[in-house]
Amino acid sequence: MPRVVVDVMLKPEILDPQGKAVHGALFRLGFEGVVDVRQGKRFELEVEGELTPDRLADVRRIAETLLSNPVIEDFAVRVEAEA
Repeated sequence: MPRVVVDVMLKPEILDPQGKAVHGALFRLGFEGVVDVRQGKRFELEVEGELTPDRLADVRRIAETLLSNPVIEDFAVRVEAEA
């Protein structure tokens, strides 16, 4: 079965308090060289049958209407190789 991955991230202009907290923790734990952290979500959808352009368009609509909030988040859809 084909696997489609949807990565959802806050838009760059939206503050990311969780990312800032992780960034601060990295510094306190002694990790250096990380200048910023943004936190996001990853969804993996296994699709039945062939991954047609119409089915991929359906996944994009799912990402836009259910998996993300398009007012404050961007998303990217990509296809992973079948296992």
